[in-house]
Amino acid sequence: MQVINQGVEEELFNYLVHSIEMTPYYQLLGVKIRLLGPGLADLEVEVSHQHTNPLGAVHGGLYMSLADAAMGNAVRSLGIKAVTVECATSMMAGASLRETIKARGTLEKVGKNLIFASARVTAGEKLLATTKGTFYRVGLIDINHGS
Repeated sequence: MQVINQGVEEELFNYLVHSIEMTPYYQLLGVKIRLLGPGLADLEVEVSHQHTNPLGAVHGGLYMSLADAAMGNAVRSLGIKAVTVECATSMMAGASLRETIKARGTLEKVGKNLIFASARVTAGEKLLATTKGTFYRVGLIDINHGS
C-alpha cells in the first residue's frame, strides 16, 4: 500500500517513510506508515497473536507504542528530532485478532523546546485509546547524514 503525502517536502517525506519502514521496533510490532502531513502521522498494525497478553487480550502496550510512534512521527514530519518525555494513555476498548488498529498523531503546540501532541487509536469506528504526549526537541533532522 502506498503512503499518502499530505504536504511534507518530498525529500523529507521519502527519508521519513524509509526510516519508519526500517525501524527495528516498528518491524517487531508490524507497524506500517499510511499517511504523513505537516504535524500529522497515521500508522497502523494488524493485530496478531504476538500482540496478546497472558489473558489472551491485545496488550495495551501495543496501543501505547503505536500512539507514541504516531505522535513522534508527526513531530518528525516538521523536520524536528525530538524524544518522548511524557506519555499518558487511556484505554477504552479492546481490539480483536486480525483487526487493523490505527493511530493518528497530531501536534497540539510546538514550542521552542517542548512539543505537545495527541493520538487516537482506533479499530474501524471503535475508539480504543487516547494519548497525550510531550516531546523534547533535540535538533533538526539531517536527511543527508541519516539523523
